[in-house]
Amino acid sequence: MEVILLERVEKLGQMGQVVKVRAGFARNYLLPQKKALRATKTNLEYFQKQRASLEAANLERRKDAEYVAQKVDGVAVVITRQAGETGVLYGSVSSRDIADALTAAGFSVERQQVSIDQPIKTLGLFRVRIVLHPEVSVHVTVNVARSAEEAELQAQRGGMITAADLLDEEEEREAAEAAAARAEETEET
Repeated sequence: MEVILLERVEKLGQMGQVVKVRAGFARNYLLPQKKALRATKTNLEYFQKQRASLEAANLERRKDAEYVAQKVDGVAVVITRQAGETGVLYGSVSSRDIADALTAAGFSVERQQVSIDQPIKTLGLFRVRIVLHPEVSVHVTVNVARSAEEAELQAQRGGMITAADLLDEEEEREAAEAAAARAEETEET
């Protein structure tokens, strides 16, 4: 099926292009989302008449998206999940979870705007792409951890914290406390 694109569609084409797509993709996505029109003679004429207003509306949406992109770019959000000893999650982190975390952080993001390349099924730091406009996208950091304390450690170290790391840190803290206690005892005598 041939359609006329009413806006830029990633990996498909620019506004105004007539492209050939599968009928299901056109019927189920492009046409209902008003991203395209069927490529008939009357629709081509309609598009040519409306082209200037469509381009102006697209430019306005792009400016708004760029303004929001400046605020959102590089933001880090924390998502707490239960996980096993090896850091594998009981479940996964979805685009809805990331959109909810960004909304809680004060940014209006819908789940359709979150583009996850690979499923997030482990603890750690992940770069996720947020598509604010077909021509504007930013990256945010998603910190998946068991607790807020663990999220802080992961952010400091730049990666997943294992149970062994937590034990090592606890042992270091206990050793430091013991050394401080010995130092106090030595000063008292």
